[in-house]
Amino acid sequence: MQTGQKYKSVNIVLDGLVLKGNLAVPKNAIGMVIFSHGSGSSRLSPRNNYVAEVLQEKGLATLLFDLLTKDEDQIYENRFNIDLLTMRLIDVTKWVQLQKETKGLAIGYFGASTGAASALRAAAFYGKDIEAVVSRGGRPDMALQDLHKVIAPTLLIVGGWDDVVIELNKKAYQKLKGERKLEIIPNASHLFEEVGKLEEVARISANWFAKYLHPEKIKKDV
Repeated sequence: MQTGQKYKSVNIVLDGLVLKGNLAVPKNAIGMVIFSHGSGSSRLSPRNNYVAEVLQEKGLATLLFDLLTKDEDQIYENRFNIDLLTMRLIDVTKWVQLQKETKGLAIGYFGASTGAASALRAAAFYGKDIEAVVSRGGRPDMALQDLHKVIAPTLLIVGGWDDVVIELNKKAYQKLKGERKLEIIPNASHLFEEVGKLEEVARISANWFAKYLHPEKIKKDV
């Protein structure tokens, strides 16, 4: 698994604070995927950056950003404050919708671990404005009260050895009312560290986003 820097650093200015982000917009981008990382991670997450590069190769723009400022991240509880993290994702989505490079692009969310909860809650908030969601080893159970409001086609990816998280995702799957799929990757742990497993996650995710963020292109390719 190798990654190379294909993005530009951006400052996302929100009310009273600045969040650091890495934005990549391929030429003729077919859609935009915003990443919501798990607790203790950041825009520099090697796993999410790898997935982002695979998405970019599929023609998808990507944004990885720090959901918390450095000061906020020093407070451990903030990393699990799903209300706060969801509001940050909602605000950053508005920022993306206003940028010249990304304005008008169909938007999807990629959430990892606890980040999946904020992605799903933000998708519930935006309704039709979010057109696809992927959860990697996610904790969608932390957003159970909002799952019935998620309209976006949602893909839940879990490692086959991640027993507890599989059960949590099964419960969340039942709560989702829109198009949904639970993909269990055989012989994979929570972080998909086994050989070839993260590559599989990235490939499945890229296909999901390409299908739902730009269905016309998929139809032409078939």
